[in-house]
Amino acid sequence: MNILYLTNHLNIGGITSYVFTLAKGMKERGHNIYIASSGGELLPKFKAAGIIYVPLPIKTKSELSPKVLISMYKLSHALKRYRIEIIHSNSRTTQVLACVLAKYKDFRHVTTCHGFFKRRITRRIFGTWGEKIIAVSQPVKEHLVRDFGVNDKNITLIYNGIDAARFKNQHTKLKTEIKKSLGLADMPVVGIVGRLSGVKGHSYLIEAMQKVLEKIPQARLVVVGEGKIKKRLVSLCRRLRIEKSILFIPSVKETSEILSIMDVFVMPSLKEGLGLALMEAMAAGLAVIGSDVGGIKDLVRDGQTGLLVKPADVSSLARAITGLLENSEKRSSLGREAQIFIGQNFTQEKMIAETENVYAEYLKTPLP
Repeated sequence: MNILYLTNHLNIGGITSYVFTLAKGMKERGHNIYIASSGGELLPKFKAAGIIYVPLPIKTKSELSPKVLISMYKLSHALKRYRIEIIHSNSRTTQVLACVLAKYKDFRHVTTCHGFFKRRITRRIFGTWGEKIIAVSQPVKEHLVRDFGVNDKNITLIYNGIDAARFKNQHTKLKTEIKKSLGLADMPVVGIVGRLSGVKGHSYLIEAMQKVLEKIPQARLVVVGEGKIKKRLVSLCRRLRIEKSILFIPSVKETSEILSIMDVFVMPSLKEGLGLALMEAMAAGLAVIGSDVGGIKDLVRDGQTGLLVKPADVSSLARAITGLLENSEKRSSLGREAQIFIGQNFTQEKMIAETENVYAEYLKTPLP
């Protein structure tokens, strides 16, 4: 198959990680793989895997941006040149781009919905979802059917998969060196990895840490990621007078290394499609705490593979963090079960095989 993956950019993030895993996996299975995007810091990684890059000026969140029209023109030539059979889009703007092109070109459009969409009337009238849709969790699938009237028969549930082995058995010496370099010494570390966005719930975690520090003053919170609300979060830390206990780190290329220094991982999202960073933390054997929302509930079995708390509930979150920091046996038990659960259910091999099957079955059907 000639498969083209379409995404806005190739910077560090969940969608880029997802696309790379699929693209590399499909390449290894003998398919011809292309990636069309505006580029980014991880582009060399794609090229090193033998994936052909098609540059597009598609770094926009607006469906009506002129960049979408320019990208249509540029991509139409690539489709013909590389005889593309499948385009796999991964965001709202790339869905629109692929759907419009599909009206004039002979290829199949598959899209992955990684999370939840705002309920705009235009999205119900002009779906542009593609004929085959992959939902990364059951709540995302239900959201598409309930809120946008998408035909259930067109949606396939395929959980994200990761290379679980990459997160296991981090060397103790490396952990010690990283903690020392960050000035964390022997301090208990709570961590979060993700885009700095209001929907991710960082502010609630910071407020919860103020309560945690009252009982465990030596604890530290490591916030990994970049985004629009960083200044607001830093100001919140200062207002709560806990800025010395909070460490902000820009996005890291090797997540396994930063996860290795954490004792507890928290994902306090208000909405979450599935949670790739949460999956990686579980694969690393960390005790995790997540909000009882969206796809997080597909990963965290409360009291077994982690702990669930109500979203935006600062007091409950603080109690959960404090309880785990004070109970090493509970941390170890939850981390061990989480690691087993991810290894059995969320492998990249399973994700790649199931996605390849969607492509193959789709190509058997006649074009509309």
